[in-house]
Amino acid sequence: MPVASGHPRYPKVRALLPRTRLAYVHLQNLLTDAKRDRAARVFGYVAIWLPEELLMLYMEEGDVVNATATADGRRWRALPIGEAIAKVPSAAEYGEICFHEAEDEQLAAMYATQLTPDLGWPPELPAASTSAMLGNLMATLFDGLVEIVADGAVNYVVFQHGMPLRAYFADDATDGDVGPRARSLLDRAFQNGGSARRWDVPPVLPNQAAPALIAAYRDLVTTLVRRLQEAGAESALPVAERARHQLMERHPALERFSLTIPSQRDPVVDAAELSAAIGAWLSETLWHLHLPDGVAVEPLLADVTRSRRHLFQAAGLFEALPWNIPW
Repeated sequence: MPVASGHPRYPKVRALLPRTRLAYVHLQNLLTDAKRDRAARVFGYVAIWLPEELLMLYMEEGDVVNATATADGRRWRALPIGEAIAKVPSAAEYGEICFHEAEDEQLAAMYATQLTPDLGWPPELPAASTSAMLGNLMATLFDGLVEIVADGAVNYVVFQHGMPLRAYFADDATDGDVGPRARSLLDRAFQNGGSARRWDVPPVLPNQAAPALIAAYRDLVTTLVRRLQEAGAESALPVAERARHQLMERHPALERFSLTIPSQRDPVVDAAELSAAIGAWLSETLWHLHLPDGVAVEPLLADVTRSRRHLFQAAGLFEALPWNIPW
């Protein structure tokens, strides 16, 4: 059954765009409006039900910072932001979309439960027993997160020292203490084929490198190699490709930066790791390349990075290079 025909519900603070047919919404305009107005730069998620998969765009302060996708609602994969957005047709006949504001802690919980393995439960714990499960959490002074899926609703309960501390519930009801509501949800989940899984305290939501930064780094390396070839370093391309292959085990993002394969998919990587990878690549290439007479590394790097100097500086590229760039 296509994901779009199902109705998984996630917690929200408020619905900025209730679930709507995708044909009525221009995604790029929606994302642009989300960051244009400072007051509208919210934390939240955009869920997009396509005929064959569900996309989740994570937003912080109005910017898309990560993306995931699933074809069956159970197995998720991380997607490059640009690729995820490109999957949404501009004039979609089928599909639905919603834009919900959510707490940053909830976004971290959603991402962690989608992409990291759960801790499991002790094998001796009675199956589908709410009392046994809650008793185990209390006895072990559990600190972490429990995801409860009941009747298509995904809920998150944060535990501290084995006690429910706070929760993010998919329904709109706000009355009642966290503990009794969590117990009621567990009972409902076990009675109706739902699930309960647990994780350690999730890390903060990872922020992918922006598509614009990835494109800028592609252009930087291509421009550098071209300048070197024009200056007489004919081996610049093979040296750069050899350096990239040697560094891929330490910096997997470089797999998507081939200088000989056009139109590659973007990597799923944060800005700091991407800058470290590009810095290592540039360093390895320039250390092993015989530079033509009259070509010095520092002025060359200053020249090819000058037009995007502030972007690269904010991303940490210059700190990843062993040279001081003269400006």
